[in-house]
Amino acid sequence: MNHISDYIQSWKRRHPDEPFSAFIYDLAELKRNATRIVASLPAGAKYFYAIKANSDKKIIETLLPIVDGFEVASLGEVEKVREISGSADIIFGGPGKTDGEIENALRHRVALLHVESIAELLRTNWIAGRLGIKADILLRVNLRGPLPAGTLQMCGVPSQFGIDEADIPQAIETAGSCPNISLRGFHFHSMSNQLEAPLHAAMVGHYMERARLWQTQYGFDLRYVNAGGGIGIHYEKLEAPFEWDTFVRELEHIIEKESEGNAPCPEILFECGRYTAASCGYYAAEVLDIRQIGDSSFAVINGGLHQFLLPGAWKHRHPFFIVPVDGWSYPLPRTEINDRPVTIVGRMNSPRDILTRNENVARLRTGDVIVFPYAGAYGWSISAHDFSSLEYPEFLYMPWQA
Repeated sequence: MNHISDYIQSWKRRHPDEPFSAFIYDLAELKRNATRIVASLPAGAKYFYAIKANSDKKIIETLLPIVDGFEVASLGEVEKVREISGSADIIFGGPGKTDGEIENALRHRVALLHVESIAELLRTNWIAGRLGIKADILLRVNLRGPLPAGTLQMCGVPSQFGIDEADIPQAIETAGSCPNISLRGFHFHSMSNQLEAPLHAAMVGHYMERARLWQTQYGFDLRYVNAGGGIGIHYEKLEAPFEWDTFVRELEHIIEKESEGNAPCPEILFECGRYTAASCGYYAAEVLDIRQIGDSSFAVINGGLHQFLLPGAWKHRHPFFIVPVDGWSYPLPRTEINDRPVTIVGRMNSPRDILTRNENVARLRTGDVIVFPYAGAYGWSISAHDFSSLEYPEFLYMPWQA
């Protein structure tokens, strides 16, 4: 973490009187991570970046030459990609699409549209007909359980996502009767933040089996099986990451098995956001005040959950480290605590604005900066930016490294 510490200390030397609050993105780390992932995938698999994890323009620009395309969940996200590239492949999902979104997504030439209901299928056919085009679609399947456990469960239990597995035969037949629809396969995104590589690989194998069964029964051209994202980050145990190499080996076996038959093996698509971008980001905020309430110590930072909601939204213990800032411009005492637990809180006028509770620190002073790593995904993008009209953080980018 020395490069981040040096970067923050350099910034504070240049801006000694400005309280620090920033997301810092290490674009070289993002490039390294994405390149490693994409290069390791076997032939027959493609990797898309889900931009809802972090739609920062520089993040998208960095990933553009590396990934196979982008997964989006709104017309706004389609337009963000198209501002950067007029030709990048886009796959468009989301549980509730308006007519305007479907129409404009098709006008923006999205490669695939994930259809979430039979009603949405019929609307897409109607809209594509008005435009005089055929829409390439995947049916999103809400699998029935039991499924492996993840932090967020989108299938295996009733949820708002996709078409009930029991209704997929009807959806396939309906798609076949729609003159402006080309059914290209299925979209399965059943869970989020899966930490066990063998379980995730087994789930992909299950997706392939279900897709092949429906292909055999209904005889359509199965081109794609979208396995979604869902690969997790173990925020509380970063030294035990998702075993990507194990997952890739299992994926190779799945593709080899599927290639043994007469029918061509469909391409497997992945649309990962968190796993792509989390490690490149840091959320950092200066300590404004340290106070003692009874036996408890609180550090109030120049930020909070309105800027970095991830720890509050996921209810996990997010790791952090302290960057000591030696400069002190006040002609006043500097508050300090040593070797004791501290609860880190933000500036929102809410008792819920707590980023971490009762974590021991060796030394912490007002003016030091607390840094939360692995903040590159679902940090700023999911936060309540305008709560109490508090200031936005800076967005800083590490100098490009070879």
